[in-house]
Parts: sequence; structure tokens; C-alpha cells
Amino acid sequence: MAIIEIRYCFKFDKTKAEFFNLRLDSHKLELIHKPNQNCPDWAKLEFHQCSHCSLNIGTHPNCPVAVSLYHIIERFNDVFSYDKIDLEVITDERKVSQRTTVQEGMSSLLGLLFATSGCPHTNFLKPMARFHLPLATVEETIFRVTGMYLLGQYFLQKEGKDSDFMLEGLKQNYNNLQLINTKIAERIRRVIQTDSSLNAICSLDIFANSIMFLMEDSLDDIRCLYDSYFSGYDK
Repeated sequence: MAIIEIRYCFKFDKTKAEFFNLRLDSHKLELIHKPNQNCPDWAKLEFHQCSHCSLNIGTHPNCPVAVSLYHIIERFNDVFSYDKIDLEVITDERKVSQRTTVQEGMSSLLGLLFATSGCPHTNFLKPMARFHLPLATVEETIFRVTGMYLLGQYFLQKEGKDSDFMLEGLKQNYNNLQLINTKIAERIRRVIQTDSSLNAICSLDIFANSIMFLMEDSLDDIRCLYDSYFSGYDK
């Protein structure tokens, strides 16, 4: 089994740092050795379970997203969202370093964990996880997520299956994702002492809202990038 390794380093000062070494199955694009025992009560499936959840407690006693997040949440329970950090993210391909806040760093990490959690409603993000871009802007994310989705429709069409080049399915995916954001926030609000984790989830939700807004505008904001594609059609 080929393994993808991604390392997040949160450096607060010369004496304090948090390190997270994520290992993904390169085929399933899910976390390897994800903890699923001795989880806190707020990670149980039935605790603030999403209304659109397709899992049942018999086969999945715990929420896949919450299980992926809880060990991160616990380690950031004594820091604030606005605290400054030096973030370093290391993958096989590159190293990204930036002076930022706990909120932004956690949002980037949690977004990756959402995608690789195994939740049926976040599985559509798995290709993004394979080509993870830490601290991506809204504009970068809208470009990447629409390109990812449309490439998926190309593969579906090649296999003779129904395809969706008008992005209707992507809009529904993000509607589902916004509900997950809300429910995860409700879960962790019961246990956190500081605002870092909650605000990181809020950042993800703002991203989801922004992407939905841009898609409703038919991606007009980035159409200009494709002017050269239309050069052969000038009358």
C-alpha cells in the first residue's frame, strides 16, 4: 500500500510547538490508523448527528469527521484563534511556510481531515486532499474544486454514466458540507475552552458559503482567465 505523508508543524514560540503527521492510503485517500476507540462522547454518531447522515449506529458508532478531529481539538484547547504561529506544512512534493494565526492554520488542517475522514458527504473532496494546498485562498479553492469536479464528470461520461457539467451536484455537495460544519461546531462547542477550534470551523463554513455564492454567479469572476479559449470563435 502506497502512503501519502503530510506533516503540519505549528510553532508558537521557541518553547512550544505542535506536530501532526498524517498518513493517507494513496488509493482510498483516507487516514491510516484513524482512532476509533475510546472516543469522547461528543464524537459519538448520535450526538448532534447530521439530518442527512446516511450512517447508522450499528455499523458506525462514531461520527467519522469527529473521530478525525477530536485529537486535534484537544491539543488546541488552551490557545486562542488569534494567536500567531509559524506554520510549516511538508508533503512529498514541497514545503510551505507562513506566518499566520492559529485559526487559519487549523482551518487548513481541519479541511484536510474532513476530506479524508471517510464521511460519505465529504468523500467528494478526496482528490483535493491528494493534491493538498495549505492555506489556499477562496479564489484558489474555487478554481481547484470546480476543476476537480468537472474532471470527475469527464471520467463519468467516458464510462457512459450520467454527468453534470452545470455543477448542480457540486452545489448540493457544498450544501451538505455546510450542514456538517454546523453540526461539528455544535459538537465541539460543548467541550472547548477557547475559540481556536470553533473559529477554524467557522472559517471552513465561510469558504463553503463563498464557493456557493461564486457558483451561483456562474463563476463570472474567473471567466476572464479563459479569454484565450474563445479567441478562435471571434467573429
